[in-house]
Amino acid sequence: MGSYHFAQLNRRQFLQYSALFAASSGLTMSTGCSQTNQRIDAEDAPPVRTGYLPITDASALLAAYDRGFYNAEGLQAEPPQQYLSWDAIANAFMNREVNVVHLLMPITIWLRYGKNFPGKVVAWNHTNGSAITVLPGINKPEDLAGRDVAVPFPYSIHNIVLQMLLRQHGLVATVKPADQSLAANEVRLVVLPPPKMLQALQAQTIAGYIVAEPYNSAAELTQSGRLLRLTGDIWKDHACCVVFMHEDDIVQRPAWTQAVVNGIVKAQQWAKANRSELAYILSQDGGQYVPYELPVLERVMTYYDNDYYYQKGAIINPEWRSRRIDFQPYPFASYTSELVAALQTTLIDDDASFLSRLVPEQVAQDLVDDSFVKTALQQVGGPQAFGLSLDLSRQESILI
Repeated sequence: MGSYHFAQLNRRQFLQYSALFAASSGLTMSTGCSQTNQRIDAEDAPPVRTGYLPITDASALLAAYDRGFYNAEGLQAEPPQQYLSWDAIANAFMNREVNVVHLLMPITIWLRYGKNFPGKVVAWNHTNGSAITVLPGINKPEDLAGRDVAVPFPYSIHNIVLQMLLRQHGLVATVKPADQSLAANEVRLVVLPPPKMLQALQAQTIAGYIVAEPYNSAAELTQSGRLLRLTGDIWKDHACCVVFMHEDDIVQRPAWTQAVVNGIVKAQQWAKANRSELAYILSQDGGQYVPYELPVLERVMTYYDNDYYYQKGAIINPEWRSRRIDFQPYPFASYTSELVAALQTTLIDDDASFLSRLVPEQVAQDLVDDSFVKTALQQVGGPQAFGLSLDLSRQESILI
């Protein structure tokens, strides 16, 4: 026990000194002490009340709080509130228990157009960061035939990408009840909250799952499962979770909204340059935001061996050079349009009739407000600070 505490103390000291050195040498663009601490000049400016699921997709929001980026923008911020399912966090947002959340982007489409709830996407949280994890004996997608595979929510990039993969390999997704038998080419989709997925895989009640990290890395390290495909190798640099805010806050409190987005963008820039420290903050050894110890989070943030995963078949597009998870805030309209079109051809166990009425290009303009992130980008060196094109455009790359 004594040696454990000694190792922890040394690591904390190392990370603290590393952060100080990075700040002094200009490796991080901003810290809490380098910005003014004046509060936003509005009597009704609310505290930032963040809602998150314990996945690495929430990294930017958690770092913005933990590293003081919100405070540096003159904001008051409450400790982030953890939720364990997408239903729970969506309801909390609609009930105004929280005012800044990361949501699966298809959920934002469902809320705004299916539930007629007035919210807007103001930024991306990250890119990539998810994978399809299967039992060790499953070596190819065809091996999933006749089996159950878990998705985190019907309205998710995970459900979309998984069904793309199944169709490509001659398999048919179904949502048949558990007591109904499957045809030889069918794969039953079941919805499980991310924290329950690894346990279900270990019990072999499912053959696999597609979800955000760290649940894929945890399966690897415990040898409970293997990566069948990394989702960033199917849809290049896709967004999974995005920053969603109430539309009335955006309209009535533009200065407050801008400060929130500034903090998130600066947190993302910090995250890109400080992956090991971010892993520590998220882990049970640090800020305890995610229910895994440091080695699992370090694997997520720093381990992406193209050669190894190419040999295992989890990567088939090594030339993309995508990161296992990366961070950039700009919400590309091309992605939103493509996502809506893909969602319209995805099996969803819900009344999804509203999807057929959506025009993808119109959704890209209506659902997303990119004005705040554009302003925030100029404060950190422009789009090139994240390796983005100056005109903030791109073409979507999907290769199954």
